[in-house]
Amino acid sequence: MHSTEIENQKKKIRLYDRQREIIVGTLLGDGHLESRDNGRIYRLRVEHSINQKEYVDWMYNELHGLAHAAPRIKEQDIFPPQGGKFRFHGYGFTTFSLGLLRFYGQQFYRNGRKVVPRLISKLLSPTALAIWYLDDGSFKSNKHQTYIIHTYGYAKSDLRKVQKALLKRFDIETNLHRQRKNKKIYWRIYIVSRSAEKFRKLVEPIIKHIPSMGYKLGNVMPKE
Repeated sequence: MHSTEIENQKKKIRLYDRQREIIVGTLLGDGHLESRDNGRIYRLRVEHSINQKEYVDWMYNELHGLAHAAPRIKEQDIFPPQGGKFRFHGYGFTTFSLGLLRFYGQQFYRNGRKVVPRLISKLLSPTALAIWYLDDGSFKSNKHQTYIIHTYGYAKSDLRKVQKALLKRFDIETNLHRQRKNKKIYWRIYIVSRSAEKFRKLVEPIIKHIPSMGYKLGNVMPKE
């Protein structure tokens, strides 16, 4: 596609509410924004393991009008801190660079570091929460029957904002669990057991559209 065609296509792009919620969710999780002009316009990059192909394809279809090319496989050598090397087979896509994404760049990044937005209570919807959980969440165990969001990249003060938002918006109670990893201290959001069912009912309407991600709910999703 020629540059003139691309620019004309970009002028027609509008963000729908559901797309905005998906963008919020993936930015809380594994998605990230890139800017090449000091924050005037941004593009969103979505990438996961090839094992989550169905999830990425679903995301692409939801954000289809924003992306200029279909998802593709990307291979990369990873060198873990503990040593060794393995080949990562990623799968993802990138959106156009858009002024429409500037708001999210301003909300989610501070001094080049990803943060929880000050407006998290307004931005956090059931759809956004489901996407965040699909990116970074896990089912605790059959014994505990609850859920964890692995929020290793955020400061504890940021996660306190999330806890308040979850309680205010959805009456979901959480704890922060301390974890040591590579000699550093990180924090995870733990959904307390009495709020687990409420959390599941919030995120399930999105997850049920992506059958291969059902394990995120411990394979306890009801049959339709």
